[in-house]
Amino acid sequence: MKSDNPIVYTCFCTDTIHEGHLNIIDEAKKYGNVIVGVLCDSEMVKYNRFPLKTTSERVEMIKKIPGISEVVIQNNMMYDDIVDKIRPDYIIHGDNWSNDAMIAIKHNIIDVLNKYGGELIEIPYTFNESVQKIDKQMKEKLSMPEIRRTRLKRSLDITPIVKTIEVHSGLTGLIAEKTIVAENGYIDQFDAMWISSLCDSTEKGKPDIELVDMTSRFRTINEIMEVTTKPIIFDGDTGGMTEHFVYTVRSLERMGVSAIIIEDKIGLKKNSLFGTEVKQTQDSIEHFCEKISAGKNTQLSDDFMIIARIESLILEQGMDDALKRAYAYRDAGADGIMIHSRKKEPNEILEFCDEFRKVDKTTPLVVVPSSYNTITEKELIEHGVNIVIYANQLLRAAFPAMQNAALSILKNHRAHEIDEELLSIKDIITLIDEL
Repeated sequence: MKSDNPIVYTCFCTDTIHEGHLNIIDEAKKYGNVIVGVLCDSEMVKYNRFPLKTTSERVEMIKKIPGISEVVIQNNMMYDDIVDKIRPDYIIHGDNWSNDAMIAIKHNIIDVLNKYGGELIEIPYTFNESVQKIDKQMKEKLSMPEIRRTRLKRSLDITPIVKTIEVHSGLTGLIAEKTIVAENGYIDQFDAMWISSLCDSTEKGKPDIELVDMTSRFRTINEIMEVTTKPIIFDGDTGGMTEHFVYTVRSLERMGVSAIIIEDKIGLKKNSLFGTEVKQTQDSIEHFCEKISAGKNTQLSDDFMIIARIESLILEQGMDDALKRAYAYRDAGADGIMIHSRKKEPNEILEFCDEFRKVDKTTPLVVVPSSYNTITEKELIEHGVNIVIYANQLLRAAFPAMQNAALSILKNHRAHEIDEELLSIKDIITLIDEL
């Protein structure tokens, strides 16, 4: 039964107010006292675009709209908590339930309102040239170098762990950009993209020995940046000569890349997963610190991050050596520490993280669970990890699928048999936005 003084609730997750939002407010006022929720940053990034304004800035923006009784912060994208708190008679929402994430939210709203007789009122979504232009402008802002570059550091503040997936082309970038999971009241997506030296080389049919030059690798970055907005972490291998590394830092910073990770090895680069099976030489602490310091001294913004990757566990130099290097690299200016392992179990990685966190509570820790892939993000968070990189899964998924298609066509002398395993061209091109 509705109260004599009905409460009407709507929630916004936007950096700007346009005609559509005002229409929702105007409709809401017809039903009672309007309370507007502002979805907090950490929830907004899970299913919507990255916020350009902070939660508090968005609250102040909403407060300026006439006719609103109260502005509150909604701390979960699902409505259970906020409904328990304010018990609205009506929830007003646009009818743009356009994807699985939005549909999951709609079902949640209906479920929580049904418990006491509340009602969901859907307002036709305002979709005209003016609104389209504003939406497009907001997306374009996110892709601008000066905005994109800042997002990794902001993500570290907003999210419990920055989920990063490897991309090596514009199409894989779009997969990272647009893939959202929505099930059992849970919605999430990737926070950042990793441009891997291994995957970039392999995609070009080249060995992973720093053979692909930086000009070619920068071209890959540009192709990905043209169609995406998420922050990029760049695999810089060893960083090369210090004199060259400073130019790489300046170029990446100018492009809008958020971070570079360099490993403390010298000589001909060999993939770390070979460990001691091939000759690999670890750099001296002093020389690698000089490289880090030179990179930090040449960058112009505070946003760009240089992350030091430690190979001590890969090369079986022991935990003490790994920790000694971590503290030295941090003191040389490294903005984060990546610890690597090729063991099937995460024990030595977790031991490193626990020991490091006893001394340093704040420097970001980065891990790449390729070999020890049974560990969950929740477990990593419990041991102080800030960034997890899924470093090669998209490339590894694509190769067997393409090989299987080629074998089927050769075997059957036609494409019919493999067709049911393939995504339609129509489904693929829906990933690609038109201007």
